[in-house]
Amino acid sequence: MKDFKFKINGNEYNVHIANVDGNLADVEVNGTPYRVEMERELRQTKTPKLIRQEAVPATDSHPSVVKTVSPDSPSTGMVKSPLPGVVLDVLVKPGDEVKVGQRLIVLEAMKMENNIDSDKAGRVTEVKVRKGDTVLEGEVLIIIG
Repeated sequence: MKDFKFKINGNEYNVHIANVDGNLADVEVNGTPYRVEMERELRQTKTPKLIRQEAVPATDSHPSVVKTVSPDSPSTGMVKSPLPGVVLDVLVKPGDEVKVGQRLIVLEAMKMENNIDSDKAGRVTEVKVRKGDTVLEGEVLIIIG
């Protein structure tokens, strides 16, 4: 368990504490085992275990629902802003065909550039923002039909 070195009246002692159970301790002094009874019971401290809850983004109504697809109309994909920011660039226009993973918008948020990619393949039916626009979290940016 623990090893100590003591010096008593000029004599050195190597003490190894093997086990502590309540007020009884098994110790070894210079190789000789002893069972020591203490006046009071030693309580071992327990370190608390931290448990964190799973983080779910605020823009998702449910973790299994895809962000760009509106739950009430599965044929229309609404690309929403994941966080508030400023639109730096719009890379598509109405009528463009897009693929899954294609970059649609570059958004500046918290002094970082964030790429907004498509989660759905289809044709862009409407672009609701322009370069320089300020958007809020959850605001619809593009609709893919």
